[in-house]
Amino acid sequence: MPKKKNYGNESITALKGADRVRKRPAVIFGSDGLGGCEHSVFEIISNSIDEARAGYGNKIIITHYRDNRIEVEDFGRGCPVDYNSVEQCYNWELVYCELYAGGKYNEGDYEFSLGLNGLGLCATQCASEFMDVEVIRDGFKYNLHFEKGENVGGLQKTPCAKKQTGTKTLWRPDLEVFTDINIDDAFFFDVLKRQAVVNPNILFVLRSENEAGGFTETEFIYENGITDYVTEISGDNALVSVQHWTAEKFGRDREDKPEYKVKLDVALTFSNKVKLAEYYHNSSFLEHGGSPEEAVKRAFTAQIDTYIKSVNGYQKNESKIKYEDVDECLVLVSSSFSTQTSYANQTKKAITNKFIREAMTDFLRHQLEIYFIENPDEAKRISEQILLNKRSRENAEKTRLNMKKKLSGTIDLANMVDKFVDCRTKDVSRRELYIVEGDSALGSVKLARDPEFQAVIPVRGKILNCLKAEYTKIFKSEIITNLIKIFGCGVEVNSRNKQISEFDINNFRWNKIVICTDADVDGFQIRTLILTMLYRLTPTLIEQGFVYIAESPLFEINTKDKTYFAYTEQEKQRIIKKIGTKKHTIQRSKGLGENQPDMMNLTTMNPDTRRLIRVTADDIKESSAVFEMLLGDDLQGRKDYISQYGADYLELADIS
Repeated sequence: MPKKKNYGNESITALKGADRVRKRPAVIFGSDGLGGCEHSVFEIISNSIDEARAGYGNKIIITHYRDNRIEVEDFGRGCPVDYNSVEQCYNWELVYCELYAGGKYNEGDYEFSLGLNGLGLCATQCASEFMDVEVIRDGFKYNLHFEKGENVGGLQKTPCAKKQTGTKTLWRPDLEVFTDINIDDAFFFDVLKRQAVVNPNILFVLRSENEAGGFTETEFIYENGITDYVTEISGDNALVSVQHWTAEKFGRDREDKPEYKVKLDVALTFSNKVKLAEYYHNSSFLEHGGSPEEAVKRAFTAQIDTYIKSVNGYQKNESKIKYEDVDECLVLVSSSFSTQTSYANQTKKAITNKFIREAMTDFLRHQLEIYFIENPDEAKRISEQILLNKRSRENAEKTRLNMKKKLSGTIDLANMVDKFVDCRTKDVSRRELYIVEGDSALGSVKLARDPEFQAVIPVRGKILNCLKAEYTKIFKSEIITNLIKIFGCGVEVNSRNKQISEFDINNFRWNKIVICTDADVDGFQIRTLILTMLYRLTPTLIEQGFVYIAESPLFEINTKDKTYFAYTEQEKQRIIKKIGTKKHTIQRSKGLGENQPDMMNLTTMNPDTRRLIRVTADDIKESSAVFEMLLGDDLQGRKDYISQYGADYLELADIS
């Protein structure tokens, strides 16, 4: 057994140089996985964005190679890398090798900057397998090469007559630092589109290497920034015109803190078809929102509530709107900038500035008030839609609570579902529920089943078509609510506002649900309606393989000493060929209710001899299309299908 070390003064160590990043990447990048790797890439792109937004260059080229190399080229002033007489060292040593060093601590160089802490460029260099830098500025071309956080060869400086200045960085994230460096093109598409939205008239070009070794180019540019983006998202579905509001504010987060400048830029509209709320600060996407999101929630809820009260929009004793009612129809993009920013952490996914929250709240309330006064028709449409959202939400919540109460009853003698026959075992891994067609089939199945693990419930007649019906109508159907009670797991019902019922697969009481119907037109339709119900209300049961169809034989073929069952016409022919010249009789199989218990057991119930067809997850999409066509509102599609395939089913049709 190894000897334990004493924990003493010599036990304390400090990470130095590149190891501060390479051994603890999550501290800088948020994680050591793919997300952290992606953030390291954004750190390089953000430096080029800061240059372009400061007015130096209006084009940024990002190249993504198949071997995970990445290149970012801008046409700004070029990163200063030569000797710095003030710091008594080369700037490249500060920028690429020192954490908390950079050109964004001094006011005036960059008024609004994505990079604040002097971490990103150095950290990404340290986390790279290699990095090559080319800078053109001051009549020279400068080249640097790094390997695993260490410079190799120093600074190479040569005269350059090229007038176009800029910085080009080529590197590959290091698998010794990140667990995954296989960044998908989708990441670049998402990031570059977002940056184009909040940086008007800056052209982002993505060059993605394809399998043939060539490059596919995609350009991202929004001439009018967030206004164009909101117009694009809302399309023809906007209830009102697109609004664009801007302002500049000065303030401080605390009385003893310095004053700073905030630029607010908000574009918005309302829609009953789409919704969106995105927040950016200094062009960084705020995935977790923070101060701007809090401001929007406060301002819109309070100001719209004030307007509704002023026009007597509420019914007597009606509750006030909530932000979720506004959010349901709001399309809003906020792009704020500030000379001082408090990010929640280095990954910049939320900001916490108190002044930004307060200034933006007041600004939005004021703008909404003016907008509603100047546009009374639009104000009326907005308030009516929000009240509709509120009432739908409240009705959905009421329905959810009623459904939960109605469907959560336990199955026992005191609360027995009519004609449901349970099995004895409580072992869920063995329990099987047979859903059978009609009371007559119930009698046969009850006698044929193994009461230890097989339960049965009849479906009388054709159940409701759940694909077309409203939820309120669905849950008025006794057979549907009885089935859901017996399942035990609840339902998966999605309304426009939110999920209105609870589903828990852990409460599912069965190992198999077996749909058992006659092999005729009526049986097929009842089976389809049951499957439709399951698809609409409990799709997870299908996805996880709990739903089966009991295949009933079409023909019963009897010889002197044996009975055969054929499930298809082809199978009937094979059996006839097999028995040869033996005398036999062929009888079309009777309905389930007319079958003798021993035959029912043999063909439908006995696990050793029955035929069950599992309804798989792969069937769901195809089934959905068929259900929509046959049972939905697509009348023309149904006519076209009958016209094309109707003749195939004539022999099954009940036509007298």
